[in-house]
Amino acid sequence: MDFRLEMVTIPVTDVDRAVAFYAGLGFTMEQDVRVDAGHRFVELVPPGSVCTIAITEGYVDAAPGSLKGVQLNVEDAHQAQAWLRARGAEVSEVQEFPWGRFCFFSDPDGNEWSVHEVVSA
Repeated sequence: MDFRLEMVTIPVTDVDRAVAFYAGLGFTMEQDVRVDAGHRFVELVPPGSVCTIAITEGYVDAAPGSLKGVQLNVEDAHQAQAWLRARGAEVSEVQEFPWGRFCFFSDPDGNEWSVHEVVSA
């Protein structure tokens, strides 16, 4: 039995603002479907990922900004930090831990992301 995590829903207040933010970070559009006046489904893919994010209207009852602890894994945290900053994200300094290097950023609603580089032993 395979359990593949392939989509994470991001709770936001404004779909268009969120789409612009994530597209500005290099996430690519998979689909943008307006089902009816109260329902919209937008799916974006982070660069190099098989897991997508969904930004929706009318589907998920979660407080905007309540997503915490989602992690993007990268080969180089310093390069990822520079990539994100060059695209306008407010990114923390890279922090060193025994289990890897991390930097952190939030979207305009306060959803929190961590960017993780595994450090070889």
